[in-house]
Amino acid sequence: MTDTAVPATTLRLPPDLEGSVNDEIVRAVRERWAARVWERDTSLWTSDENVADAIANRLGWLDVPEHFADEVDDLEVFAQAVGSEGFTDAVLCGMGGSSLAPEVLARSFPLGAAGLRVRVLDSTDPQAVRAAQSASDPARTLYLISSKSGTTTETLSFLAYFWQLERDLHHDVTASTEGQHFVAITDPDETHSATGRIGQILGLHRGMPHSDAFREMFLNPVDVGGRYSALTYVGLLPAALMDLDMAPLLNDAISMAASCRGLDASNPGLWLGAALAALAKAGRDKLTFVIEPRIASFGGWAEQLIAESTGKNGTGVVPIVGEPLGAPDVYGKDRVFVRIGGDGDGAWAASAGTALDALAAAGHPVIDLGADDVTGLGHEFFRWEFATAICGAGLNVNPFDEPNVTESKQNTARLLEQFHHSGKLPALEALRKAEPLTLYGDTARRLTGEPPAAAELRTHLKRGRANGYVSVQAYIAPTPERDAALAGIQQLIRDKTHRATTVGYGPRFLHSTGQLHKGGPPSGCFLQLVSGHPEDLPIPGRKESFGTLIDAQSLGDFNALEAHELPVMRIHLSDDPDVGLAALHAALAEELG
Repeated sequence: MTDTAVPATTLRLPPDLEGSVNDEIVRAVRERWAARVWERDTSLWTSDENVADAIANRLGWLDVPEHFADEVDDLEVFAQAVGSEGFTDAVLCGMGGSSLAPEVLARSFPLGAAGLRVRVLDSTDPQAVRAAQSASDPARTLYLISSKSGTTTETLSFLAYFWQLERDLHHDVTASTEGQHFVAITDPDETHSATGRIGQILGLHRGMPHSDAFREMFLNPVDVGGRYSALTYVGLLPAALMDLDMAPLLNDAISMAASCRGLDASNPGLWLGAALAALAKAGRDKLTFVIEPRIASFGGWAEQLIAESTGKNGTGVVPIVGEPLGAPDVYGKDRVFVRIGGDGDGAWAASAGTALDALAAAGHPVIDLGADDVTGLGHEFFRWEFATAICGAGLNVNPFDEPNVTESKQNTARLLEQFHHSGKLPALEALRKAEPLTLYGDTARRLTGEPPAAAELRTHLKRGRANGYVSVQAYIAPTPERDAALAGIQQLIRDKTHRATTVGYGPRFLHSTGQLHKGGPPSGCFLQLVSGHPEDLPIPGRKESFGTLIDAQSLGDFNALEAHELPVMRIHLSDDPDVGLAALHAALAEELG
């Protein structure tokens, strides 16, 4: 075992991996990968001219920290004006790259003295929409409609719902006051280059419904992809509304960007990205995050960035987020551990340090990045963006597209079209009922001709490939209690099967790890959790309700996973997800022994 020291970091590798990792880092330095990123040299990722053109229009994130440092004053003025009018809350309506960075900031930083409480809505479950509505007084709530394309189905559904809510609450609305509770974060028309307030004045934004009446339009540069947009208006507008000091966040990002211009192995983004690529190619493709609790939500943002960027062409890095550290014997030989967080939580630091020491001693790769304080998130946003771009080069994939994300979207659209004609979605034949749970198998399981097994869950999980992973996909409204229940299921499966286990809420994960599931290593085994909707909500102007929408999304992804011949089981948790989750945990504990 040797330690390779880099600035403020430590990389511990077992002897059998030292050569391959060091060779990849040396290769990255020799072939000038870092310089080529900054030079916008698309040959680092592709030789296809069409792909190169698309990549060239997705590298604006390199300039984002310095560019948006000049926008801070305007953002602060806007936030002060909103606060002075009596707004106390904001709901960020978005999906994937439009919602994950705001959630990191809202959960990691304390609210400023004059700040609005910012909540993120990225679930189409009717219970989640209702919870977002009831958490604040609509008369004092600002709705941030965040969508890069301006056409995201989920985001536009939220807009339709809250727009109608505001109209119903304010019967005296006039042309001059309509839309004053709404702000958009989106892109301008790609045929124009104007952004920010100039773009808003010229009306060059995309055709988002009602947007002409919005209080404000914040238009991002078109050459910044959604998952690389944390330090654009996507993250900074919510930060301004929270009354956060954005200067340290951006200055830290600027500092990291400068460090990532280095041409040797001390470049923090270069060595991290090259190391992750080498480890993945050596079979260590389960990147397990160990994150200090105060910034734990950073894991969800990093999960999307890495999974959606690298998970394609049958390869990729599988991020494992939220999994508690265990003893070395519960892990397979497919893991690499990365620690993010300083000594702000002394008890956590001591416990994590001891556990990681044991894992390193047992032969697992361990990366310790550290982080002095919460403002270090600016460092980490940029470090991981740069490292992901480098990792994509090492894996020979384009880290700026998401070709498989559209599969589930198209399936959902077809299912909704069928609903519009028949008034119902297709029904699956139940494989087994064990109240309150109902289990549905994929086509491969149904065609075996075997009768339902008493231990159907165990049978299903055994279908996973060696060194594969289990993905728990929860199409239910997020709550702290369900977070805890799902974490318990995640740990149980990990401990009993020794397989890396991920957990994601749907439809959020469709815009993040969904790309990896279909385009990455074909080693996933999937548990899809759904529930009934006894208190559904309509989507104004649409035939389907929110309950129908999330059901179509889950069924559409079920069909996409089937099409890729991946093992997937659909589990109906009853109309009460909490009861169903408890029953599922008990069933897994019994069947897995």
